Amino acid sequence: MKTLTIVLTDGPYISEQAEMAYKIARAALKHYQVNVFLYLDGVHVPKVGQRPAIFANIGGLFLELAREGATIRGCMRCATARGYRAKEDQSCMDYPEDIKISSIYELAEMLKRSDKVISLSR
Repeated sequence: MKTLTIVLTDGPYISEQAEMAYKIARAALKHYQVNVFLYLDGVHVPKVGQRPAIFANIGGLFLELAREGATIRGCMRCATARGYRAKEDQSCMDYPEDIKISSIYELAEMLKRSDKVISLSR
């Protein structure tokens, strides 16, 4: 199976980038192994407990992607700078258990194994 990697740098509710990443990843899961790497403010996307009043719950949508087979990782350095802490198993108490924090080196591996790469940023 071919692999698609999406790099997302915008956080939720700043722009439509996170929702666009979700829609692309959701459609791609039919034909691709999908990786999503959350970089810079993108690490806020999977935060548990988001309760937007008029927008889609982006964290919930990304959890849905992970449960459908997408690999979703947040940049450790970006996450740490924003107050998220990874445990030894790469889980984070602020993230759903299916979404992990990892190093930028995992992004390099994702990119190396990818047939297609999409970068969503401003």
